[in-house]
Amino acid sequence: MSAGKMTMEFDDMDMANPIQAGAQRALAGLIGTIGGERFAAEALDALNVPLQAASWSVYRVWRDRAPVLHCSASRGVADTTQDCFRAYHDGLYRRDRSFEQVAGAQRGGHAAVLHMRADDAPNRDHRDIIYRRHGLLERLSVAAFDDDGSLLAVNLYHHDHQGPFSGAERDGFAQIAPLLLAAVRRHLALVAAAPAADARAALRQACPALTARELDVCERLLRGWSHDGIAADLGLSVATVKTYRARAFERLGLHFRSELFARFGARG
Repeated sequence: MSAGKMTMEFDDMDMANPIQAGAQRALAGLIGTIGGERFAAEALDALNVPLQAASWSVYRVWRDRAPVLHCSASRGVADTTQDCFRAYHDGLYRRDRSFEQVAGAQRGGHAAVLHMRADDAPNRDHRDIIYRRHGLLERLSVAAFDDDGSLLAVNLYHHDHQGPFSGAERDGFAQIAPLLLAAVRRHLALVAAAPAADARAALRQACPALTARELDVCERLLRGWSHDGIAADLGLSVATVKTYRARAFERLGLHFRSELFARFGARG
């Protein structure tokens, strides 16, 4: 098919069904970002074809441990996504009931599309500390449970200056939501298999208090090394390696290796 003919077909689709056309353009752009170092920012740009979201976040929540932020970005506004998640991680997640609708669809990995206004936040602290403080007005989400029992949530936000999501924006999001979730999962799988080369710098930036040995251990954990392998490489005992690991995880607010991969294995 020639480029000219393809352009004409897209133009015809734009006129016949603009919502569907916007969704297809967004997915085409999104697929090209998977596995890239700038996934978060470039994916948000692609998603702004069918709807105008000033920020987005991808995080994972469990019933029995703290959540993990996989990636986030903002567009046209100051990036406050990290501040928002920090407040969520510090305790608000324990009272978050905004994903309860997904529980009924837990079997089969079904993706649920959710819409929440700031006034509908699950409690006053959640509304004031995250939404009101950072000028967030509304959230569109697609979420589903994974095999390990965690819930993966992809969230797009309208800020106060944008007003509510329009009906066309909500329809466009509903069309792309299942494929968006699949694209995010694929990206996370790729970056988990190939941790970032600058993991040490990212670890140091996240927690300047980490010692050189704690950084050494975390770097090797991100490469998939066992405690025995790390001990042999660094000339330490396995018990000492585990001590450095425990100290580093405490400083970073982590409990499991999967959380380390989720937070520092992704480059986007």
